[in-house]
Amino acid sequence: MADFYQNPMIATLQKLKERPIDEIEDELRLISLKRRMVLLLPALVTEFDTPSMPRIIDELTNVSYLNKIVLSLDRADSDQFSQVKKRMSVLQTEVKVVWHDGPRLQKLYDELKKNDFHLDIPGKGRSVWMTIGYILADRDVDAIALHDCDILNYKREILARLFYPVVHPALDYEFSKGYYCRVTDRMYGRVTRLFYLPLITTLKKIMGCSPFLEYLGSFRYALSGEFAMISSLARGIRISPTWGLEVSLLNEVYHRTSPRRICQVEIIDAYEHKHQALEKDKPETGLIRMATDIAEALMRVLSQDGIVLSEAFFKTLFTSYIEESRIAIEKFHALALINGLTYDRHSEIDATEAFVDCLKHASQNFTADPVGIPMMSAWARIRAAIPDFQDRLNDAVEEDNLL
Repeated sequence: MADFYQNPMIATLQKLKERPIDEIEDELRLISLKRRMVLLLPALVTEFDTPSMPRIIDELTNVSYLNKIVLSLDRADSDQFSQVKKRMSVLQTEVKVVWHDGPRLQKLYDELKKNDFHLDIPGKGRSVWMTIGYILADRDVDAIALHDCDILNYKREILARLFYPVVHPALDYEFSKGYYCRVTDRMYGRVTRLFYLPLITTLKKIMGCSPFLEYLGSFRYALSGEFAMISSLARGIRISPTWGLEVSLLNEVYHRTSPRRICQVEIIDAYEHKHQALEKDKPETGLIRMATDIAEALMRVLSQDGIVLSEAFFKTLFTSYIEESRIAIEKFHALALINGLTYDRHSEIDATEAFVDCLKHASQNFTADPVGIPMMSAWARIRAAIPDFQDRLNDAVEEDNLL
């Protein structure tokens, strides 16, 4: 059974019992009469060839409280785009597919670049950002939820539990972050377990009392890709185009609302999706690239708050992280033993040694260029700079979906 522990910074909404999903959805259907909810699905076209996407589509056929489902489609040619639209058409809810590789969207990307908006790095971050802009073109949308499309054991309760805290009239949350346990016969989530959490603990030791670090350390799965937020918050946030997307998003939310209006919600008992590889000799891919981008994002948000990141700071950071990561390994070893899970201490230690190199590379990148890769602007700024852009973005998506 789940615990009901609450940390001081943000509310934690655990699963204390197996509440029937139909019961939650009945509430959401009534709420949807006054509050319009949109689901954003970021997907590579290749995910339609995996077991995850058919399962997600099958589960969503039973969801009736959504105003719209928007699929953010990447790396698809025209034939693949048409096939994806056909596969999504089985859903009863209205579906729109944002075709990022299509000529209409590419023209709009080019326009933004000509207006000095930094969008040079393709990927999930950029696609999610553009799709949020399309969704927000409808000023009547009240809340947006996002979850990844590689969830092998997807259940529609994930979506219901994400939306519930930010739309229920008896609650007052503006942002909900999904969390879950990633475990089968062993524990996964190495970047969270062995890198992010020990790194936050290390930063607390070096910097002392910091409400922001307490906030970042309050999330049970800060790097999860599942969240929901109200539209007024979405209009004002910036997004990183790198693997630092989740950290930058949490930073943006922290500075644009009160922690009392932020919650984390347990969305499923166990979560299974594709596992990124950890290859030391390939620093631009997999978990190594992810950890480096996350570290850089953390360094930049700390610097933005006036923290001086000196050479002495980084030396202390490296040595202290090594100690904290070893402590984390001892804890997870004990957790695995008591639950009868497979646990490879050698590979865990090997991972933390690779993560030390990630910290070093991140510090070098930060020192060479403290600003780094710019965040993608808030949509409130896009509207100020190009007032009719979102209207034309909406028209482009609508025309693509008529093909």
